[in-house]
Amino acid sequence: MNAHLEQLSPRPLWRHFRTLCNTPRPSGHEAALVAALERWADGLGLAHDRDAFGNLRIRKPATPGHERAPGVILQGHLDMVAQANADHPHDFTRDPIETRVVDGWLQARHTTLGADNGLGVAAALAILEDETLVHGPLEALFTLEEESSMGGALKLAEGWLEGRVLLNLDSEDRGQVYIGCAGGADVIVDAQLPTAPPAEGEAALSLALTGLSGGHSGIDIHKGRGNANRLLVRVLRALEPLGARLADYQGGTLRNALPREAFATLLLPVEEQADARARVEALADELRDELAGVDDGLALSLAPAAAAPDEALTREASRLLVRALHVAPCGVERMSVALPGVVETSNNLGVVSLEAGRFHLCALVRSLRDSATADMADRFRALFELVGARTRVENAYPGWTPDPSSPLLARFRRLHAERLGHDPEVKVIHAGLECGILGGKYPGLDMISFGPQIRGAHSPDERVELASVEEFWTLLRALVAELATAGADGAEGGAPGAGR
Repeated sequence: MNAHLEQLSPRPLWRHFRTLCNTPRPSGHEAALVAALERWADGLGLAHDRDAFGNLRIRKPATPGHERAPGVILQGHLDMVAQANADHPHDFTRDPIETRVVDGWLQARHTTLGADNGLGVAAALAILEDETLVHGPLEALFTLEEESSMGGALKLAEGWLEGRVLLNLDSEDRGQVYIGCAGGADVIVDAQLPTAPPAEGEAALSLALTGLSGGHSGIDIHKGRGNANRLLVRVLRALEPLGARLADYQGGTLRNALPREAFATLLLPVEEQADARARVEALADELRDELAGVDDGLALSLAPAAAAPDEALTREASRLLVRALHVAPCGVERMSVALPGVVETSNNLGVVSLEAGRFHLCALVRSLRDSATADMADRFRALFELVGARTRVENAYPGWTPDPSSPLLARFRRLHAERLGHDPEVKVIHAGLECGILGGKYPGLDMISFGPQIRGAHSPDERVELASVEEFWTLLRALVAELATAGADGAEGGAPGAGR
């Protein structure tokens, strides 16, 4: 499948990306891809090993005469976000990604594409097999479970990597280079709430909110797109005075993707159904008006449920839960003063569920300040304690502090101007690049992050601009070659772990 990819330029990169598309690799299911890459490395005679978590490293010796150049680590993550349109059945653990080219962009059919971070991985593999490229010592580091938990970076072995320069290939903006990123943490809320069976005179209704565009919960958080969980809770809040009791709920599938759909089943007094429908219709118009030009596909419906639930939350439990969700932090919390135009702190109500009284929420807090991440998590704890829920924080990871004086950045900026005719924008991203974690484990690393133009990441709208992939490849090859000629004194940074 995807044979057409091998006709695109640069061919070595796209050939590897075809392998990635044809090998299922959602977070937690990267084993088949790791095995395939190890077989590929064996075929080229390249050394490879894994750390205790399973992160993969492939090494290539320097071109003769360049052994004393600073070692370069090409870094990306193997997993991808698994999102498909509701009407498109796709098993991400078994089915390949089907791709197509539309107006100069590559996209998938009804699913995420996996350009995040498949193109970075493919580029690193193409560099490793390029026999015409002069280079210093090379290491390709491929981490696991980045999209689900940053697990691979968090569990990365210390004292394992040998390089002094790290090129993170997981950015998504043409003409930009990143030197800092937000940290973050998962905030998880669980509770067993009281329920009661349907009462006489109550009818079961299904409530559905669909059609949102979704997107990346970091880089798209400031764009005003709808969050299906936030919006459907707003509808439930409007139905609360009519005596609605929440029976079950499912909204969102990933904590790092803006929820595109949310569904609920509720019990409502029969005599209030007409009023409920009127309120839902009015809210549908209201929400479409608010989201016009941003999320024009919003659809909101209320219909009889296919079957009545055996139980629903008690009136009081339903009231408290809906109110707690209604006031929970969601979206941009604060913009950065030091970095104008950059989000400082945000939260995504990523996954919300309720079944048989068991409530679960997973939110992803991001911030340039670790103290703000901790404070947001504490606000969740204080809020949901009011409904008897337990809150815990998992998978916390630090941000990446910018270093504008980086020698590696200076080299990249010069090469960008020489090759493309203009300076790159130097940016800090409101997303969780692995650089912050890696820099904490290897404090001497000089790091930058760059990549091709990707839009709609973490949603079925994900696509990559083909022309930007050629630019990305040109810059990557030029930078690797440039670093091969760096001074033998290791001017690109001290040894890993030495601090800077």
